Amino acid sequence: MVAQRVGTAPTGQSIGQVLTQLRIQFPDLTSTKLRYLEDEGLISPTRLPSGYRSYSAFDVSRIRMVLTLQRDYFLPHKVIQGILDDVDAGKKPALPSGAELTVESLL
Repeated sequence: MVAQRVGTAPTGQSIGQVLTQLRIQFPDLTSTKLRYLEDEGLISPTRLPSGYRSYSAFDVSRIRMVLTLQRDYFLPHKVIQGILDDVDAGKKPALPSGAELTVESLL
């Protein structure tokens, strides 16, 4: 499975809805953390005309990947960005040790 952004229409979720959905798996997740991941360039939710963020299913999957890589592998953002770039390019992502990852294992 290759992660792709589907459409650009703002049919996504609010930051609060994303937090509610992901806190089951990541109980310490905060809105500040989501905004930080955006500032770091790891996620890029759509901005509505009002300025609010709108998170698509693609964005939520990407957040889940980033948080899994941080929690389970203790990877820095620069390494995570490289893994996300591989996923976006349709390549098999790998850990710095060379071990291959599957997108499914990160979701």
